[in-house]
Parts: sequence; C-alpha cells; structure tokens
Amino acid sequence: MSAILSLAWKSLLNRKTTALLTILTVSISVVLLIGVEKIRTQAKSSFANTISSTDLIVGARSGDVNLLLYSVFRIGNATNNIDWKSYQEIAHLPQVKWSIPISLGDSHRGFRVMGTNQDYFTFYRHGSKQALTFNQGQLFHNLFEAVIGSDVAKKLNYHIGDDIIIAHGISDKSFTRHKNLPFKIVGILAPTGTPVDKTVHVSLAAIEAIHVGWESGAHLGRTPSQDALKNEQFEPKQITAFMLGLNSKIQTFMLQRQINTYNKEPLSAILPGIALSELWGMMSVAEQALMIISSFVVFAGLLGMLTSLLTGLQERRREMAILRAMGAQPKHIFFLLMSEASVLTLLGITLGIGLLYIALSIAAPIIEHQYGIKIALTGLSHHDLMLLILVQLSGVFIGFIPSLKAYRHSVADGMTIKV
Repeated sequence: MSAILSLAWKSLLNRKTTALLTILTVSISVVLLIGVEKIRTQAKSSFANTISSTDLIVGARSGDVNLLLYSVFRIGNATNNIDWKSYQEIAHLPQVKWSIPISLGDSHRGFRVMGTNQDYFTFYRHGSKQALTFNQGQLFHNLFEAVIGSDVAKKLNYHIGDDIIIAHGISDKSFTRHKNLPFKIVGILAPTGTPVDKTVHVSLAAIEAIHVGWESGAHLGRTPSQDALKNEQFEPKQITAFMLGLNSKIQTFMLQRQINTYNKEPLSAILPGIALSELWGMMSVAEQALMIISSFVVFAGLLGMLTSLLTGLQERRREMAILRAMGAQPKHIFFLLMSEASVLTLLGITLGIGLLYIALSIAAPIIEHQYGIKIALTGLSHHDLMLLILVQLSGVFIGFIPSLKAYRHSVADGMTIKV
C-alpha cells in the first residue's frame, strides 16, 4: 500500500500544474464551506454573549426582535418612548430586584450615545454573567461626564480628560451637535466584545440637559450654558426602554403578562433568550441558503477534480498499460487512481484550512468594527470536522469513477491507442 501511495505522489509531482489547480479548487470550496459555518456560529455566540442575567426588557409596544435589537444591540430605533412615571411604577414592584433605564437617540461620530444611571454599571451582565469593568477612570458623577466603550476610545484615540461633543439624533452633522455642551471623558470600559464597546454612556439627567431648547427636535430655542445647567435638577420625562432583574425566575412570566397588559400606556416585555431565538428563526432561511451555496461550491470543486482525473486518465492510458505489462494487477491500478484522488482532496482541505485562518485573521477586525460581531480564531469544532470528513469521503467517491475506468482498461487497449 505504501508503494502505491509513493507512486501516486510521484505521479502527481509529474503533473504539478494540473494537481495544483485541482488542490486550489478544492481548497477554495473548503474555505467557503467552513468559513460560512464559522462566521454563522461565531455570530450566534457573539449575539448570545451580549446580555445575560436580565430577566425582562421593557419598551414601547413593538415586535420582540425590534425591541431586542434597539435596546441591546443598538440597531434600529424605538417605535415610541416610555413615560418616566410608568418606568418608576414598574421598577418599584415587589417582584423587581433591580432595573436599568436607558435612553437612546443621540450619537457621537458614528457611535451611539446611551443615557442611563449607575445601576447599569452595577447590574448589567454579559457573556457568562460577567460584570462591566473599567480599563481606566471611573463612573460619571457630574452632569457633563461620560464613560466610553473600548472601541470608541480605540477608534477615536480618546483618553481620560478629553472633551467630546454629542450630536442630536443618529446622524452626526455639524448643525445637530450640542457644541456648547461638551462632555468630559471620566471612564473607559474594558473590552467586552459586545455593543457596550461601541457606546458612549452619559447620565439620564445629562440627556435632558443637552436637549433644553431642542424640544421640537431641532435647535429652535436658547440653550443655557453648562454652568447654568449644572445648577438645575433634571429628571427624565421619557426613556427608550429598561431592563429588569427579578427576585425569582418563577415570577418572570407573571410580570411579563402584567406589563404587556399595562393600562396606562402600551408596553412590551420580552425575555431576551426567547427574542434571540426568534431572531435566529428569522435568519434560518439565509443560513440555509448560504450552506446550500457553499455545498454547491464544494460539489463544483470536486467535479473539477473529476474532470481533471478523467482527462488525465485519457492521456495516461499508455502509462497504465506499461504498469500492467510490468506486473501491476488491475487492483493496483484502481488503488493508484483512488490514492491520487484522496491525496488531492486531503491537500485541498489542508490548504483550505490554512487559507481560512489567514482570511479570518484579516477579516475579524473588519467584521468586528463594521458589524460588532467578534470572530474568535478558535480551533475546528466537531461539526467542522464532520464537514471536512464528508468532503474527504466525497473526494474518495469522486476518485472511484476514473479508478473503475482504469481498472477495466486492458493491456492491449493501452498499447494500441487509436489516433
């Protein structure tokens, strides 16, 4: 058997160009197949790690997925705001252990600004119930102080003590900026791999203060100076959403039903895990389409290998006949061709895995910056290995066709090729 493998290897070396093209075709198909699978699983993992230990998320009446996207992932906008009094009433219910109010709608140079209170830094959890920690600085205590995520600091090269200008709305344009009310950075959070890294955090009172004179959505009124605003007390009139942690998990569905039927304004309370499952359900069609496309690419790559082997076989009929004349049995010819197909597929898979990790190392920072999805360069999963084994077996099966054809060739057929 080792002699046949050695002969197969030497045979491939004599046909370097054809063999390299075949290997490259298989490797590209492997890159696409495993790359799609890795990005899909890493995206799910990244989304799932964004929030933990939160029992309910409450917002204005809307779809579960929409509420999850704008409140946790900072994607999209709320259909409406929540009255501050409604939040206080629900937050003080006996079932509630803690609550985190959030106010969205402003931005800073492409990053979302979120108004909240210090409970956010105390109770918010991500990943495996991990708390938020600071790389530098501390919480905001004064009106015009801000805590920024690690990506904000890194991309904009910010440091403790720097001043930043917040813009009204999602589009950060010169005419929407609160230019006379700069915020001082007092804290930079440690990286979390979640949308927290891309968020500028300020107090709820600060959100109210900077919108004095912007009540109509545009800067039509007079905005007081920082010193004048610091002497006033601000309480939110409305917020975007809030998160709840309960004393007992058993009370979750009961409180959810109570909030969904709240009679003072239409509200929606969602369970983050269920909403995330619904999101994956919506994405399943796209996932299946990508996997089907990847499978067809693999199939096309293997067909290319089959074409190469069949074409080469037609040119190598005399070589097969000489091997037979030297004493090689039909089964030796059969296993020679099978070995070549197996080696080509294995080399294609090996090269594909190498190219995949090179591509992921280059693309991971770009994907994280553009979409907030953290792609970790982990090893091959059990599912990945099963896919690769399936590709290898398919390559062996593809090699069966030219091998069987070579098996049937006779010495006379090989020695008397018709021109």
